[in-house]
Amino acid sequence: MHTDDLHVWQHSHTFGQDMKRPGERRTLIVIAVTGAMMVVEIVAGVLTGSMALLADGLHMASHAGALSLNAFAYVYARRHAHDEDFSFGAGKVNALGGFTGAVLLALFALLMAWASVGRLLHPVPIIVDQALLVAVLGLAVNGASVFILRVDDHHDHHGLDDSHHTHHHDHNLKAAYLHVLADALTSLLAIVALLSAKYLGLTWMDPVVGIIGAILVSSWSLGLLRTTSGILLDKQGPESIRDRIRNSIEQDEDSKVTDLHLWSIGPSIYAVVIAIVAHDPATPAQYKERIPKNLGLVHIAIEVHACPSGGQMDGN
Repeated sequence: MHTDDLHVWQHSHTFGQDMKRPGERRTLIVIAVTGAMMVVEIVAGVLTGSMALLADGLHMASHAGALSLNAFAYVYARRHAHDEDFSFGAGKVNALGGFTGAVLLALFALLMAWASVGRLLHPVPIIVDQALLVAVLGLAVNGASVFILRVDDHHDHHGLDDSHHTHHHDHNLKAAYLHVLADALTSLLAIVALLSAKYLGLTWMDPVVGIIGAILVSSWSLGLLRTTSGILLDKQGPESIRDRIRNSIEQDEDSKVTDLHLWSIGPSIYAVVIAIVAHDPATPAQYKERIPKNLGLVHIAIEVHACPSGGQMDGN
């Protein structure tokens, strides 16, 4: 075979990762807004003595850091999409950025909890009116960020049928959306705490809300650690996708899947390696044609084995 003919059997491993994702620009806008409000809340929390306001500022700082890592991951993955040193493109940079952000979130949560417990044991006066003004402003900023990062499922389906579109969201954008939503909730809790201190004299509510904020951050951090570590360690992809692959190949009684490895190589895209055994096997190309095109599979490798004439296959 002439080397010039090989290009027919070769393909790029960028898998669309060289294209700017819709969430990138929105994430950058929210980083700028969140960063500015973070500085205001932290300074105001220190000056007014409000632990809830300081906790909300630190909460926003942790999210601004995580969002910055996500933005870096977007840019890095796009710029290195054609780098042949990455076997399946640079899509896992998104997961690495998320994992690093989750570790930072956990550290912020510990800091918030430690400071809040200290304030609960040793209360200090709170300048409530000024703290309330900043908290309300923070809630407004977080609400605007939620609106900017709103996840529109209709535009994220990419032609998928409704039963399987959940696997094809921009998970970075979804995570950023949940991040600012949690920020909005923390701002609301800070306002409740400050109002309780102002009108009911419940000054202990302020550090308690700081502890609640720390729990929110740590909960989000653990969830993100589980998700991203699974991707980085090549954990098997969604069971629903694996079942559809297996069922499409085993549509005739002769062909059986003996080995199937599905793993994520980027946001909502997967690679799969499949081993098939049959008495009268089809070609790998024919088996590949059986697999639905709407599963996010961008790299499919199939090996086929002929079962000996007397061999038995139990269908398991």
